[in-house]
Amino acid sequence: MKFCIVVYAAPYSSEAASTALRFTKSLLESGHDITRVFFFSDGVHNASSLAITPQDEPSIQMQWDKLIKQYDLDAVACVSSAIKRGIINAQEANRYDLESVSINDSSEIAGLGQLVDAVLLSDRTVNFG
Repeated sequence: MKFCIVVYAAPYSSEAASTALRFTKSLLESGHDITRVFFFSDGVHNASSLAITPQDEPSIQMQWDKLIKQYDLDAVACVSSAIKRGIINAQEANRYDLESVSINDSSEIAGLGQLVDAVLLSDRTVNFG
């Protein structure tokens, strides 16, 4: 079965982001396909490369990055949500004359059309947050 995963919650605002992470990992380990992981609203913080967590706490951002790379998943952060929250790629950094990139290289920034496309290509869409 093909799933689209949509994450609305920031990594540490609730359990939703970590639940989405565990759910996605379980789906993949069970042989299901993930059409796309879409980070939306505050969920774009899950794709941040600049977050630092205390050593005794798990880094949900790093766990997402590792899972996305391990399974070669298509992961997208909503462009309007991302730039409002300081999550930017090289293209947006150039556009706004900023000096750094703050999105993990495992994820890309794109519009809501990518979400619509993923929903249409999936058997199920599961929202977290």
